[in-house]
Amino acid sequence: MNQSVFRNRIRSVQNSLRDAEVLLVFAAPLRIRNRDVEYKFRQDSDYYYLTGIEENDGVLVLRRNYSAHFSLPKDKEKEIWTGIRLGKTEIKNRLELDESFDLGEWESRIVGILTNQFTLYHFFGKDKERDSKLLELVYVLNERLREGKFGPQRLEIPNFLHEMRMYKSQEEIDKLREAARITAIGHERLMRETKPGMYEFELEAILESEYLKHGAWGGGYGHIVAAGKNATILHYTSNKSKIQNNDAILVDSGAEKDCYTADVTRVFPASKKFTAEQKVIYELVLQAQKNAIAETKANVEFNTVHEKTIRFLTEGLKDLKFLQGDVSSLIETGEYKRFYMHRTGHYLGMDVHDVGRYFDNGRSKAMTNGLVVTVEPGLYFDPNDERIPENFRGIGVRIEDDILINGETPEILTSMIPKEISEIEALKE
Repeated sequence: MNQSVFRNRIRSVQNSLRDAEVLLVFAAPLRIRNRDVEYKFRQDSDYYYLTGIEENDGVLVLRRNYSAHFSLPKDKEKEIWTGIRLGKTEIKNRLELDESFDLGEWESRIVGILTNQFTLYHFFGKDKERDSKLLELVYVLNERLREGKFGPQRLEIPNFLHEMRMYKSQEEIDKLREAARITAIGHERLMRETKPGMYEFELEAILESEYLKHGAWGGGYGHIVAAGKNATILHYTSNKSKIQNNDAILVDSGAEKDCYTADVTRVFPASKKFTAEQKVIYELVLQAQKNAIAETKANVEFNTVHEKTIRFLTEGLKDLKFLQGDVSSLIETGEYKRFYMHRTGHYLGMDVHDVGRYFDNGRSKAMTNGLVVTVEPGLYFDPNDERIPENFRGIGVRIEDDILINGETPEILTSMIPKEISEIEALKE
C-alpha cells in the first residue's frame, strides 16, 4: 500500500484520542521454535495496520498531538545476518512522525511518555511479560502524586482501532481479492490432482507451494486437509492420513498476502464422483450456504444469518430422518448441534477471525458496507454415532466463501472456486 494509507490511519487514530490519552502499539517479537531456531515471522496485525512496517520489536506511540516510534537501530554487522533495517530516520520520514528513536531508548523514555497521561490504551493480554512491566510502571508513576505528577488512571484496550479495522478500504478489498485469487489456484489444483493413495500432507504441500509460488506469505492459518471421517473434526490439522477410495476431502485453507488472508472451505471426492450419501449432505449444506449468502447484506443483523441457517439445516436433517420432532424444539434444546456445532460465519481481514464486536449492548450488530465476512455452514456425522445410518457416518461437509457487504448485493470474493457438484466432478475427468 502507498505510505499515505498508513499516515492517514495514524492521523485518524490521533483524532480519536482525547487530551491526556496515549496509545502504545507493539510490533511482534521474534519467537523461538526450538533451541535457536525461530518461527517464521509474521507481523502483529494492529501494528502493521498503522505502520506498514514488517520489522520485529518496534513500538508506536500516539497521543492526540504527538507521535513517536521506537525501532531496532541500524547495525551493519547484524544486518549482514538478518537483513537491512529501516532505522529511525527512515521510519520517521515514512510515517511523518514527530520523533523516532532507537529501541534501546525505550526504557529511559517510557516514564516521560506515560507521565500525566490519564488513559493508557494498550492491547493487554498479548504479552504477559510486557503487560506486567507496564502495570508496574503505572503503579510507580502514581506514587509520585505529591510531586504534582501522575501516571495513567485508566487502562483500556483500544477497541476503537479494531472498529476501524472492521470496515475495509478499497485498498484492503483489493488485497483480499488477491488473496482469494491465489487461494483459488491452490484449491482447484487439489480438486484436479487428488486421488486415492495420496496422503493429506501431500495436499497440504501443494497448497503451500501454490501460495508461495504466487507471492503469498503462505497460508493465513493452519491448513485443514481432512479426508473421510477426519472431516468431522472441525480444526483437524494433523494431515497425516492416507486417502482412501470414496473419501470426501474437506479442505479449509486460505492464502495470506501482505497481511490479508482469504478463508475458504471446499469438499471434493478423492475418486471421480461423490457417493450418493455424500451428495445428499453436500447439496443440503450448499443450499444452506446459498441462502445465507443471500441474507448477507447491509442492515441485516449478523446473528440473523446464523439463526436462519440453523433453522434451514434443522429442517433438512428432519426431512432426512436424522432428527425427529418439532423443529423449533430441536433448535431450542440444541439437538441440532449433534450435526452443526459452529457459527455460520465471522469477520475476515488481516486476521482469519478478524477483529470487531458482533454485539452491541446484547444485540447483534447490523452488517454495513465495507465489512468482509465468511459464510460457512456445515454438517458433521459422527463416525461413532450408531444412531446414524452406517453409510452416512464419518461424512463431514463445510462450504465456505468470503463475502463483501455491498448494499443489497453480496459480493462473493471467492466465487471463482468451484463448489457445484457438477463443476467439481468435471475437474476430476
